[in-house]
Amino acid sequence: MSTASAGQVVVSAAASLTNAFKAAAVAFESDHHDVQILLTFGASDVVLQQIINGAPADVFASADQKAMDKAVAAKVIEPASRQDFARNEVVLIVPADSKLGLRSVDDLKRADVKRVTYGNPASVPVGRYTMASLKKAGLWESLQAKSILAQNVRQALDYVARDEVDAGFVFGTDAAIMPTTVKVVQHLASPQPVLYPIALTLRGQHNQDAQAFIKFVLSPQGQAVLARYGFKKP
Repeated sequence: MSTASAGQVVVSAAASLTNAFKAAAVAFESDHHDVQILLTFGASDVVLQQIINGAPADVFASADQKAMDKAVAAKVIEPASRQDFARNEVVLIVPADSKLGLRSVDDLKRADVKRVTYGNPASVPVGRYTMASLKKAGLWESLQAKSILAQNVRQALDYVARDEVDAGFVFGTDAAIMPTTVKVVQHLASPQPVLYPIALTLRGQHNQDAQAFIKFVLSPQGQAVLARYGFKKP
């Protein structure tokens, strides 16, 4: 089994973790001067597919359980190392200067609402959470004609921030990084808790630095870093 170069940990993570994990890496490296954290981000399923196809990774962090379940099924992670490390929520957002006066997901049915974005449920966790919430609300079918699918949650955020759509669904932590360009209209009740799991890959299972990074993410110090970016404890 190949391992990372001495003192290197490759972390493949969900796009919504970009800001928080960059900060966590800095904090970890300040306590582990001989270790370098290399980060790669994308839609959870896309990042996982890269790992399955041989991309180097020691740690996988996804934005939902389904992506991690796929990792287990593909036998690319060490199942015993899997732990939930953060909680999030899905929110409905609109451009900050929106004149539509949207107040809830029910307003998305209005004729003057033309374009609504969210992550592609086939590969993006926020899309799966959004689909589950909208199905529960009886709105999923009626919104299909207005849907603009995003490749990951940050792309959905950008569509709304650039005023290219009337509304969108992202994680609360994503909305928080653009407070002047997007506005949160509603916090969605998700049928499934929005929990983020993390695990060692098979390649990383013998990498003590990778184990140390996961331990850090779960520690009070690591949780404090995540909290600064709006993540809650699992």
